[in-house]
Amino acid sequence: QVQLVESGGGLVQAGGSLRLSCAASGRTFSTYSMGWFRQAPGKEREFVSAIRWSVGITYYADSVNSRFTISRDNAKNTVYLQMNSLKPEDTAVYYCAAYIGHLTIADLRSPGAYEYWGQGTQVTVSS
Repeated sequence: QVQLVESGGGLVQAGGSLRLSCAASGRTFSTYSMGWFRQAPGKEREFVSAIRWSVGITYYADSVNSRFTISRDNAKNTVYLQMNSLKPEDTAVYYCAAYIGHLTIADLRSPGAYEYWGQGTQVTVSS
């Protein structure tokens, strides 16, 4: 069984930064696909970023490209999401997700493709 635990959310002013962490346990993650998604009130869960653990290839939604950076620490089995230049529209609950194996580029962006989810962490950006 895989467990994902997010942390690092909070309240920040527009233009500020936050770093989210997703600590994974239960298996080695060399073949994992890891993703970050977010869900604002009344909206569907949407793709933010993803990384292929073994090779470190990263993917981003257009709305966060150049502002957010996903990375992983193999020794800590942890994935990070560095969020800079935050905007009020970034306000949402952010979720970490994992899939054991290789996902296509299309599936990396699809919440339904992931097997495991964290509990979510709230990010609120004030204007």
